[in-house]
Amino acid sequence: MRNSDNKHLSYMQTTELFDEFNEMQLVYGDANLDAIYGCGEINNPKVCLVFMNPTARNVASDKNWTGIKAPWIGTKNVWNMFYQLGLIDKDTIEQINFRKPLDWDYQFVEEVYKKVYSNSMYITNLSKATQIDARALPNDVFKKYTDLFKQEINSVNPRVIITFGNQVSSVLLNKDIKVSEYRKRYEMLEIKGVLFKVFPVYYPVGQGMRNIKMAKEDIEWILNENEI
Repeated sequence: MRNSDNKHLSYMQTTELFDEFNEMQLVYGDANLDAIYGCGEINNPKVCLVFMNPTARNVASDKNWTGIKAPWIGTKNVWNMFYQLGLIDKDTIEQINFRKPLDWDYQFVEEVYKKVYSNSMYITNLSKATQIDARALPNDVFKKYTDLFKQEINSVNPRVIITFGNQVSSVLLNKDIKVSEYRKRYEMLEIKGVLFKVFPVYYPVGQGMRNIKMAKEDIEWILNENEI
C-alpha cells in the first residue's frame, strides 16, 4: 500500500502552518502539486537543515499521496549524505538506494522519518512551494515565505540551523552570503528576541553534487563543534 492516513505522525510537523502553506502553493507553486512541509523533531532539535524548495521528484507532492508530506521522499542523494554523516543507519540507506521512487510506501516513509526524529533532526525548505522541476526560484518567492519560515523556526526552536546554498542563506539572513566564504562560520538570526546560529554551507544536490565533499566536511565540523 503506497498511501495511508498519517495524522498520528503530526508530532513531527508544525501542522498549525499547513493551511497557510497550502494557500501559498496555489500562488507560488504548481497548482497540480501539493506543498511539502518540514518534518522531524519539532521540540528543540539539535539541528535544523534548510533546503531551497520541493519539486515533483518528491513523490509526496502528488495529490493522490495521503501519507506524510515531508522533504526528499522518493529521492536518494541527500539521504546518502545523511548516511555519510552518521545521521541515518546502514539498513535505512540500503533500503533507500534499493527502492525506486514509487516504492516509497507509507510505512517506509514513516520508518525513515522516525530515524530523522530519533537523531534530533528537523528537515525543511525555506519555500514550501513545490515546483514541477528544479529550475531556480526568484528571490522574491523565497522572501514571501520568510515570515512563515520564521514562525516555523520559532516553534521548532532548533539549537543550530544549517542553510544550504547562497540563495537560501542570503534571503534568510537578509545579506549577501557566499558559502565559499562562510566555511566554519555562522551568522546570528534573531526571531522574536531569540537568537539562532545559522551556518551557511554548500548545496549538495543536483548541480551542487560537485560540492558534496565540502558540504559534508562543513556539516561534520558544525555537528562536532556544537556537540551534536
